[in-house]
This record gives sequence, structure tokens and C-alpha cells, in this order.
Amino acid sequence: MGRYIFKLPDVGEGTAEAEIVAWHVKVGDNIEEDAQLVDVMTDKATVEMTSPVSGRIVSLHGEPGAMAPVGAPLVEFEVEGAGNSAGHKAHTAAAVKPAAVETAAPPQPTLSPERREGKNKAEAPKPAPAPKVAVPVARVSDAKPLASPAVRQRADELGIKLQFVPGSGPAGRISHADLDAYVASGSRGSSARSSYAQRDGVEEIKVIGLRRKIAEKMQESKRHIPHFAYVEEIDMTELESLRAHLNATKSADKPKLSLLPFLMRGLVQILPNWPQINAHFDDEAGVVHRYAPVHIGIATQTANGLIVPVVRHAEARDVWESATEVARIAQLTRDGKASREELSGSTITITSLGALGGVVTTPVINRPEVAIIGPNAIIERPVVRNGRIVVRKMMNLSSSFDHRVVDGYDAAEFIQRLKSLLEHPATLFMD
Repeated sequence: MGRYIFKLPDVGEGTAEAEIVAWHVKVGDNIEEDAQLVDVMTDKATVEMTSPVSGRIVSLHGEPGAMAPVGAPLVEFEVEGAGNSAGHKAHTAAAVKPAAVETAAPPQPTLSPERREGKNKAEAPKPAPAPKVAVPVARVSDAKPLASPAVRQRADELGIKLQFVPGSGPAGRISHADLDAYVASGSRGSSARSSYAQRDGVEEIKVIGLRRKIAEKMQESKRHIPHFAYVEEIDMTELESLRAHLNATKSADKPKLSLLPFLMRGLVQILPNWPQINAHFDDEAGVVHRYAPVHIGIATQTANGLIVPVVRHAEARDVWESATEVARIAQLTRDGKASREELSGSTITITSLGALGGVVTTPVINRPEVAIIGPNAIIERPVVRNGRIVVRKMMNLSSSFDHRVVDGYDAAEFIQRLKSLLEHPATLFMD
């Protein structure tokens, strides 16, 4: 038997290190080639590492949340043949094992039938030790559960919210067996205890993976950018009427239109008049890069957090093409299949809470961009028009700007022009 050391490979574009997000195996497991080993995260994407060999896992290097440099050992295997490590003892001694990984029990010596018979006569039979069972990890309802796409799809089909399912895998990862146990228990994701019962306990959730990347990006943005917010009220009645008509009369091969394609069309029409808004600010070099193309980031909520895929060259797309591209990149992002190019390069971002849009938001700018636009909920309410009270579909449009690059007057004028286009939707289609 030999030892095989699997090291973190170069995952592309000069990445020097990656974060260990979740282990799919534990010490003592016998696995086949191409089996899932570990998820690691670079600056832009989560990568699933698979096993290059078949064998028994001897040690794992690094806990979830730890940073591993390219070329560092990740997994040590016991394999048939010579393996690739002559000095495996030294590697084994230096292994760092995750807290959730248990060392496999050493193999018991095999006795001949004669010795076994004698041993049985001399000693009363002892019950076999109970196998170690992974203890399910509970989580609070707003924590993001770890699970494979197959488990997520099955949970969705069963109508189960994964945040209520205790996971028995590393870092609380949920398996199919955990789903089976949850269904068998008849749980519904809520407790039957009295609402007046006293509650105790504190749960610690380590911030790792995508959630840590999001935290770092938000912290960078707020630390570097002096934000200022601007909110304008927009009458969406005419646009909503047009949108409903287009959706009702569209052909089967066209996508359903949401507000986003119209908002994108409005942005690409007016941004040439405010080039300082379709821009990046390199604050270290003191240079503003103004872009002719409009690459719109679409903030997309996924099971693991908020990610911003990009609709490139929105200026060259009509509302149907924009809707198709938004749907495509959003689905790729939620499935974890978006490429690095599809997740980078935006020049301005739209963020929307959809039906949960609320009244007002103060969105955080996607650095190094200098502006972000956030439509809020569309609400029917009474307003005064020409001295009469009428019911209109009203929406607040929230926005944030980098005050180092965009003056308040320019931001207000920009949003007022966008308001005019949305309130008179025919002008969206005029050059």
C-alpha cells in the first residue's frame, strides 16, 4: 500500500489561495476516483474538488473557513501501489484535521477459528461498541444551509425549507439521509412549544465561504465610498399597463417581462448624458474610468447569498433580449454554474427585492462602481392628479452614489430623467 497526497491545484487566473468551504468526506472513508472531496472558494466562484484516485482517506488538511495556498496538501489517501508520497509518515503527522472529522478506528486483528473458540470460552461475549454517528447540526432559520443541488431540488419538491433541517455532514451539510429523517419525524420547521416559553442558548455560526466574501466586499465598499442616497417617487401606472399588455400578447418563444428590462432600457438611454455614473473609480490611482458600453450587474439572491451576474452590452439589447439574458444569468448563478466572466465587469448595478421591495432602501454600491439603482415595491394608493384623488400604481426608486465622483445635483437630475422615461414608457423606445 502507498500514500497519495492530493494538493490544491491552480484553479485559474493566477489564484494564489482558496478558502475551504465544506468537506464531503471524512477520515476512514473509502472512496472511488472522481468522488466529491471538498468545496473551495476563490474570489469569484466555488469549485468542487473531486478525488484523483481511489483509496482510503488517511487525513484531511484544513477546517472549513481556512485558507489553503495553491500546492498545499488537502487530502492524504492510502492507495494500492506506490502512490506519490515516499515520505508519507511526515505528511501524516503534520495533517490538520477538521473539527467535524473523526479518526477511523484501527483495524482489529483477525483470529483463527481455534483461537476464536478458545477466546469465546474464556470470556463472556462483549457487545460490539456502538458506531459513531454524526450528530445533526441545528441552525437558526436565517442561516444559509449547506447542501448539494440534488438535495436542494428534492427538498423543493417535498416542500421542505432546508434551513429547518438539521444536517449531519461537515459544517452542518444536509444529505439525503437528513431529509429522510426530517420527513420521518413529521417536522414542519416550527416548534409546538408555547410562545411564552423561556428560551436559552446561543448558536455560533462561523462566517465562511460566500458569506465571508460578501461581508468583505460590503465592508470595503462602506469603508472606501462616501455613499449618499437619493429616492424618487414614480407613477408606474402606464408602464405596468404596457407590461401587462406585452405579456398577454407575446409569442410563446418570448420571456415574461418584469420591470427590470424596462429599467435597463431607461438606463442605457440616459447614461451617455451622465458618463460619470457609468464608471469605475480607482481610488488608489485617483482615476475615474468612464465606460461607453453599459454592463449592468443584476443583484441575484441565491441559497448561499447575494451574487451579481452581469448583462453585458445592455445598450445593444431590446427589452425581450434583456429579459432573456437576465433570466439566463440569474439561473446560472443560482445553480452555481456562472462563469467568472459572467460574474464580473459590471459598470452599474440594479438591485431589487422583488415583491418584498419595501418602501425605501439604501443600497450599498458594488465597488469599484459609483452608482446602484434599487426599485422598491409597486403599490396602488390614492394620489392627487389635476385636483382630483385617483388610484395610481406608485413606486419609490432608491439609489446610492459615490459622492467623490457624482455630485448630488447630477444624481438628482439623472434620476428625474429616468423617472420621466418610466412614467411615459413610449419614450423608452424612441432614439
